[in-house]
Amino acid sequence: MSVEAWTWTIVILSFALYLGIGYWARVRETAGFYVAGRGVPPVANGAATAADWMSGASYISMAGLISFLGFDGAVYLMGWTGGYVLLALLPAPYLRKFGRYTVPEFIGDRYYSNLARVVAVIAAIFVSFVYAVPQVRGVGIVLSRYLGVDVATGVWAAVLVTAFIAVLGGMKGITWTQVVQYVVLITAYLIMGIALANLLTGNPIPQLAFTFSDFAVRLSELQVELGFKEYVAPFQNLSALNVFLITLTLMVGTAGLPHVIIRFYTVPKASDARWSAGWALVFIGLLYTTAPAVAVFSKYNLLNTLANKPVEEVRQIDWVQKWEQTGLLKLQDKNGDGILQMSANPDVNEVTIDRDIIVLSTPEVAKLSPFIVGLVAAGGLAAALSTAAGLLIVIASAISHDLYTRLINPGASEATKLLIARVVIFLVVVLAAPFGINPPAFIAQLVAFAFGLAASTFFPAILLGIFDRRMNMQGAVAGMIVGLVFTASYIIGTKYLGWPNFILGITAEGIGAIGMLLNFVVAYLVSRATPPPPEEIQHLVDEIRIPKGSAGSALEH
Repeated sequence: MSVEAWTWTIVILSFALYLGIGYWARVRETAGFYVAGRGVPPVANGAATAADWMSGASYISMAGLISFLGFDGAVYLMGWTGGYVLLALLPAPYLRKFGRYTVPEFIGDRYYSNLARVVAVIAAIFVSFVYAVPQVRGVGIVLSRYLGVDVATGVWAAVLVTAFIAVLGGMKGITWTQVVQYVVLITAYLIMGIALANLLTGNPIPQLAFTFSDFAVRLSELQVELGFKEYVAPFQNLSALNVFLITLTLMVGTAGLPHVIIRFYTVPKASDARWSAGWALVFIGLLYTTAPAVAVFSKYNLLNTLANKPVEEVRQIDWVQKWEQTGLLKLQDKNGDGILQMSANPDVNEVTIDRDIIVLSTPEVAKLSPFIVGLVAAGGLAAALSTAAGLLIVIASAISHDLYTRLINPGASEATKLLIARVVIFLVVVLAAPFGINPPAFIAQLVAFAFGLAASTFFPAILLGIFDRRMNMQGAVAGMIVGLVFTASYIIGTKYLGWPNFILGITAEGIGAIGMLLNFVVAYLVSRATPPPPEEIQHLVDEIRIPKGSAGSALEH
């Protein structure tokens, strides 16, 4: 069978499975829709969390970024995996014990303020929408290449499948779909990594093949020969300050992401929340320890296939022809010598490679079997769809539960609440599709921006809400507003309005850490200059931290 035939077969079967689970898990009550009835076992929740969090950025784009950034690309590995350790140790079990449905609900109730709730809802929608765009973009890339449709058609197919699962099953349907999607994506990624490692080094274990071979050094030498920077040398693409701040931003952003935190409300008890985080870290580690090897092997293969080769010979390669058709790979013989030049100098370079195609193109570049090519494509779809579904639930619950039910119509029936949530999901996917078709940045860059916004708004409010009984409504609201406005303004200004990186050369990907610090400082100063929270709120904070019980009956709905 051809690559396209295998891809169609695997994708159709996996989509049918996802849709079947979504229909099987359809719900008729809000507890099932928002938190899966709080009956998800820790292992399953760990797998679902891993799929929810390992988005198109982790699967499709991260190894590509590492292959281009080299040593400096380790910020994504350190930040995202370190963030899960932080999440397991700090917020997860305490938030589950608080027993609410959403992050805005925790903030609204903890800070006894509808204003705090509204600010949190706005931040949740903003963060989740920014994060959702690259997911639908990732699906569009996969479908456009392997199923022969244009990116726009692929994006619309993705949002419709995701909306179906989310609208019918809510968090329950999404959870069990994500468990299956994790199996698909990790199987595909590991098979690709194993095949690459065995092909290039004779060692089938990617982590060991990468560690005990000289491929990284060989890639570094090849890059220097072609005029690129050394692969293994530190701080070639990012300053030491940016490496530190991007890592910190991704860490605290992980611990503040609404669509990840909401997963810990789905388990039966508080201790299960910590176990879920532990299992998620194990499941995530399988991919993240494989990614550096995939990055090195992929980049080495790609350079050897394209650099200094005759243009016409390269254009006869099947995968080159098909990626050129998508516009994500461009060959241009600028000097007319018939040989492809690859160089760090854009005036000399004749090969333009979108970072988001590195992983997806790797099986074909390495001449692996068509089955593996199709499986890798299906894994990319699973990664993007699983995260997109989780983000839809966050936006739907923020609007239907935290705004409509809590502020506008507290007496709404179960049917009305579910109708509002489902309508919101439909509207959000319709709005996200155009941005996915014409994205403002690479997939992993957009995701890094979402982490920065989460770091600068939610993380301080959650952490102070759990561990500082003196933190009040005024401090939390002021901190969140300052963090969100500062970080969003810096990202938009430096990336899209032509501003320089005027704060110590810090890039948009790392500015979330500064926004977080501003949030902490403003929240602390304002809270100490204003009256303390009510006595019952201070007692509630103390009760959250008591390490006994499953959730504390006084805190549950």
